[in-house]
Amino acid sequence: MSEETIQLDLNETGVAVDLPLPPNNRDSVQGVPYRPVEFRDDDLPAALERAAAWLRQTQEWLGEPVDVIAVHLDYDDTHGNPYYDLKLLCNDEDLAGVPRVMREHEGAATGQ
Repeated sequence: MSEETIQLDLNETGVAVDLPLPPNNRDSVQGVPYRPVEFRDDDLPAALERAAAWLRQTQEWLGEPVDVIAVHLDYDDTHGNPYYDLKLLCNDEDLAGVPRVMREHEGAATGQ
């Protein structure tokens, strides 16, 4: 049995360089564990809509559903900050693009 190394193209935070990022400047992909993807807004439906749009775009990029381990909703009543803080706790390997790279690698190995 041979062991192959597959190279991932990651940025400095450890996610795939071509991972779709949340477009709003209040939203972000955070560090480990479980890679929280954060959506912050004073309007909860708007935060939920951005989260859903990001999930759809990322699922299309990944080629399979994103493994969302948990959804966390909190609030921040500090003056000047968005009130709602919605976090999707995602699988690290999904955000690094591992399933995508594995499929590409398998396709190259079989000549597809």
